[in-house]
Amino acid sequence: MVDHLANTEINSQRIAAVESCFGASGQPLAVPGRVLLGEGILTKECRKKPKPRIFFLFNDILVYGSIVINKRKYNSQHIIPLEDVTLELLPDTLQMKNRWMIKTSKKSFVVSAASLTERKEWISHLEECIRHLLTKTGRQPSTEHAAPWIPDKATDICMRCTQTKFSTLTRRHHCRKCGFVVCADCSRQRFLMPRLSPKPLRVCNLCYRQLLAEKKKEAEADHGQPEPIRSAIPGYEPSSGDDSDKSDDDKADQWPADTEFYTSEVSWSSFHS
Repeated sequence: MVDHLANTEINSQRIAAVESCFGASGQPLAVPGRVLLGEGILTKECRKKPKPRIFFLFNDILVYGSIVINKRKYNSQHIIPLEDVTLELLPDTLQMKNRWMIKTSKKSFVVSAASLTERKEWISHLEECIRHLLTKTGRQPSTEHAAPWIPDKATDICMRCTQTKFSTLTRRHHCRKCGFVVCADCSRQRFLMPRLSPKPLRVCNLCYRQLLAEKKKEAEADHGQPEPIRSAIPGYEPSSGDDSDKSDDDKADQWPADTEFYTSEVSWSSFHS
């Protein structure tokens, strides 16, 4: 399919249409050899609630974003290199069916399709692209993945101390290492995890101790003796409140409120040939 579509006018037009929908807020997507293989709407499990997202599968990247006007305007563009992707099938829940996890070194999240057939198609095409890329580059499949964030509504109490109850005044935070929903007292530390971000990230107390121990062990292995670990980060306020995923939660969704995401009469995804 890739060889057939590469360097064709129809492929160029499809990619240009995607770029146009994202507008100036998106990155250029047209590069030599890149082919748009499929597109469709999947439901993404976000921090506060599941939300529809538009996904575009290219032969080397997966692109997704928020829907403003379907097939006309999208924003909050995310680009994921397929070489970094691992897929994991998940069981159905009462709220969502046909689920799977997209795991990468920087971010992992759960999506669901409108039907079992659609999920099979997405996974089949994704796995084929990933397999082709890894064969081409000689890389091994990624083994380190970011922990998916547990949705806010999954728990009413802190998942570490199991004592603090969340409320309007007592807000939820997420540990960037384990993805647990935790209170401020159980996540007062930050730790630099270059794989995830160039800035120190909020972690729960348990993960912080584990990360310190790992860092100490690495230092001893590298230098033959322990090095001082600086846990204090100047200027850091423990409750700085940077937990919100702005691309998912802070922008007003303009998708029609009465849309049914699982209506069987609608073809949500299409794969090009």
